[in-house]
Amino acid sequence: MSKPVIGFIGLGLMGGNMVENLQNKGYDLVVMDLNQDAVDTCVQRGAKSAASAAELAASVDIIMLCLTTSKIVESIIYADDGILAGIKSGSVLVDFGTSIPSSTRKIGEDLAKKGAGMIDAPLGRTPAHAKEGKLNIMAAGDENTFDKVKPVLDDQGENIFYLGQLGAGHTTKLINNFMGMTTVCTMSQAFAVADMAGVDKQQLFDIMFSGPSSSPFMQFCKNYAVDNVSDLGFSIANANKDLGYFLAMVNDLDTASPIAEGSSSNLQAAFDAGMGNGNVPEIYDYFRSLTKQQ
Repeated sequence: MSKPVIGFIGLGLMGGNMVENLQNKGYDLVVMDLNQDAVDTCVQRGAKSAASAAELAASVDIIMLCLTTSKIVESIIYADDGILAGIKSGSVLVDFGTSIPSSTRKIGEDLAKKGAGMIDAPLGRTPAHAKEGKLNIMAAGDENTFDKVKPVLDDQGENIFYLGQLGAGHTTKLINNFMGMTTVCTMSQAFAVADMAGVDKQQLFDIMFSGPSSSPFMQFCKNYAVDNVSDLGFSIANANKDLGYFLAMVNDLDTASPIAEGSSSNLQAAFDAGMGNGNVPEIYDYFRSLTKQQ
């Protein structure tokens, strides 16, 4: 059985490695990105390039997006030369990014009017896992549509979770990131307060890590706060964006999250202080510099 032709938009560190993995597994790809060097790298391995999202959508069976924001996804979908203008009946769009669930559901409804399906499939793990085809993938959408693309997802991920109706993948990812980024903020401030109070940070880590607070996130925070090694690989800017999306989702659910509001305000403050490109545990430096007046 022949493999589907895949269109891939978004060739950043994660997306570029996902494309390389698919090419290594024998898929034909059509790619698109604002970074021409990233496009050229894929083309040198045998991919074709597209001049517009409409052109790409018209030439493939599955369209995959690995983009940074809901706004960018919507612009790629709804532009005059966007995906919606070119997508074929029977095609499937897979959104690997982290998006606002209400936006995802709206896009799915509009694609359905063109006879196309959609799966939201945000990712877990790292770009290195993407290159190896060992991502965690949180997929959601119509079950028949999911079954249609699952063989390709199996080539991209080690663990594929099917979560039900469209939007459930993005919902789950936002909840996951709310928990993770709030944990990093809390642990980073714990180390900052210990330092201000004259408590040995290594001993604090040893005590907390030997109890129920132990987690990989604690290790990441300790690596920076104690050892000055920044190795989480997820930026303050991205964490800030995701917490904002979580709060938008909470608002859509007609509830509130004071915990997320607190984490979001700290991430925003660190971002405003010029720390956006740093990994999230580097928010320790922001907490270490706080004074009562702030």
